[in-house]
Amino acid sequence: MSGSALHLAVELDGDGAHPAAWRRAAHSPDHLLSPRRVAGVAALAENAGFTLITLDDATLPPGVSPNPVGRIGAVERAAFVAASTATIGIAPVVAVTYAEPFHVSSQLASLDHISVGRAGWVVAEEDRPEAARAWGRPAVSGPAARARESRDGVEVARALWDSWEDDAVIRSVATSRYLDRERLHYIDFTGESYAVKGPAIVPRPPQGQLVVFGRPDSVPAAQLDVALVTGRDLASIGSAAASAGTPLVLADVEVALDTPNATGAERVADLERYGPWTDHGRLRLTGTADHLVSLLVELSAVVDGVRLHPLVIDEDLPVLSQLVLPALSARRLNTRPLPGASLRSTLGLERPANRFAAAAVQEEAR
Repeated sequence: MSGSALHLAVELDGDGAHPAAWRRAAHSPDHLLSPRRVAGVAALAENAGFTLITLDDATLPPGVSPNPVGRIGAVERAAFVAASTATIGIAPVVAVTYAEPFHVSSQLASLDHISVGRAGWVVAEEDRPEAARAWGRPAVSGPAARARESRDGVEVARALWDSWEDDAVIRSVATSRYLDRERLHYIDFTGESYAVKGPAIVPRPPQGQLVVFGRPDSVPAAQLDVALVTGRDLASIGSAAASAGTPLVLADVEVALDTPNATGAERVADLERYGPWTDHGRLRLTGTADHLVSLLVELSAVVDGVRLHPLVIDEDLPVLSQLVLPALSARRLNTRPLPGASLRSTLGLERPANRFAAAAVQEEAR
């Protein structure tokens, strides 16, 4: 990792990382969920050269607060962004604490087809007991039980993505055959709380397997392509990265940057009048673009990438695109996605072999 180029991701849910970010947004509140708004911020991130955008989500609405947040499902937003962008990776946050993994797998496979191989998945947990009622399921209580659901959900999704071999689709007009049924497979998964037989209802994703992001303390490292780690300082992030056990590691960093109209500290103070900036245990930088560039240079020695959480998207994203990413490019410290490249290819991850096809080859070799 030392001194290598960074993969830069940015979280684009809502108006920013602060719950009151909407008060400083450049649009009226009723435009937050408009197609133009969603496409506009995604295009700005793509043109800036970000590797990836993530879109947060949750089963339940934010609840009663002075700063309500409007939200459309992350997968739906990701599908819209996929159709309006060309190179940037797109990873919605989807929890499998209560959602059916069969449906999650199908949605995400479809997203990879829509984006032509630019999709990822940020695995999350739903820890609010009220979410169980929304799904009509018994409550999943405690970290161990939630981790079990995440583990099983990722295993099912990955198995279902392999349940169609790459050449299962024939589309032969002459023989009136669409599928080779010999290349569709049952996954026959049985867990502690459910069973899934398969196969999937969507052909294998273009990437074979979507890039799976998650926290290694809630999803086994062997099931992740990219670990998302947190820490309040460089040392704690380095320690978490060293123990992640995944092919790649991204650190979560919150930023409030100086803008032409106000310093980052002034903007934070303005929003703090309406409520605190929620503490997620992440490293937080408040200062100039140069300060952030220096921090990212330091982080490049211990992680493969950084996911930025801007205080206010409309104010911080232009600074990131005009000052931060160009400065990193000048130092050859950022990786811009290339046209036609999959997210796996951009991240330097190999396209995995289909488990069922590989097993058949091994069987024939015997």
